[in-house]
Amino acid sequence: MTQFWIYAVLLLLVALLLLLWPVLRGRKDQAEEDRTALNIALYEEHIAELEAQHANGALSAEQLAEGRIEADRELLDDTDVGRPKQSANLGNVLPLIAALLVPVVGLGLYFHWGASDKVALTLSLAEQPKTVEEMIQRLEDTVRVQPESVDAWYFLARTYMSEQKPKEAAQAYERTIELVGRQPDLLGQWAQALYFANNNQWSADLQALVDEALQQDPNEATSLGLLGIAAFEEGRFQAAIDAWTQLSKGLDPEDPSYQAIQTGIERARSSLPNSQPPAASGIPESKTSAVEPANVGEYQLFIEIALSEELVGKVAATDTVFVFARAESGPPMPLAAKRLTVAELPARIALTDADSLLPQLQLSSIGRLKLQASISSTGDAMQAQWSSQPLLVDVTEEGAKHALLIDQKN
Repeated sequence: MTQFWIYAVLLLLVALLLLLWPVLRGRKDQAEEDRTALNIALYEEHIAELEAQHANGALSAEQLAEGRIEADRELLDDTDVGRPKQSANLGNVLPLIAALLVPVVGLGLYFHWGASDKVALTLSLAEQPKTVEEMIQRLEDTVRVQPESVDAWYFLARTYMSEQKPKEAAQAYERTIELVGRQPDLLGQWAQALYFANNNQWSADLQALVDEALQQDPNEATSLGLLGIAAFEEGRFQAAIDAWTQLSKGLDPEDPSYQAIQTGIERARSSLPNSQPPAASGIPESKTSAVEPANVGEYQLFIEIALSEELVGKVAATDTVFVFARAESGPPMPLAAKRLTVAELPARIALTDADSLLPQLQLSSIGRLKLQASISSTGDAMQAQWSSQPLLVDVTEEGAKHALLIDQKN
């Protein structure tokens, strides 16, 4: 903004110079007019003197004519007869008043119709934001200066959600929809923000938004995920299973969120009356800490899981313990996993090829594996609160024992 105001002041000085120039120029013209008038008066006096001498007989007619010619020549030398004289007298007061009013009126008009806020915004956007708060402030400034900017409203809503501000996000999503129309993905994200802003309480208005989004796109991910969450929280486990199953059909199995959806489906199934969660639907649950005997020749990966003394009393006995085996370099989703509870710790389990979540990738076919155990109070493996250090193991070391100590806060 400093550079902008410097240029504005320079332009103002030019305008003042143009207004004051007639006053300054007028003084010079007045001096020239006074000098010309004096020369003419002297000329007339000289001619009168010559005529008087001619009348007294002191000068002949030829001498009078020569005297007139000489006087004319002197007058021409002393007077600029080539420049046309223009009389345009504006006076001295009017230009001075105009010069004083120009900066005052110009500044007032600029603040009324100008765009200093847009200039400031453009200059601020030239630099990368250093913090999330600074980025939010810039987006808020952008939508204030440019209220029709769809991208700014949308990114502001996404940023609000990432910063756990669902109420503000809902307002930003609503404005985005007003600008671009009721698109299914925007309707789903708007409903999600309203749901969290309303303390996870479902309502008829939210149901209407989700229904509208799914009517346009039956596979709209945010709406399906939200339906599953709301149904699960209300104890409608079959509805949650249906919504999440539909959602998982549109996800790549290697997508990190795919396993989280499968875990949610398993939890919903295990919560159904008189039902047992099928092992193929998610992470198999270990019912005992003892290692069951494997078939002869079957690959086994022995793992001992323990809880650090510092965590005793900080976790509940019913909290879920997940044990994952991932490829050292490969898809981020687990190749094999088992589930226990804190009450079963310390425990010793064995992972085999039968535990592989991806049939095409068996444990014994992977050179090096990364083992890790975690604890989640919600039963959601993606939101674990405690975990162990990742442990790299070589699958060729069959029969070796590996220990995982859960002692780190996520």
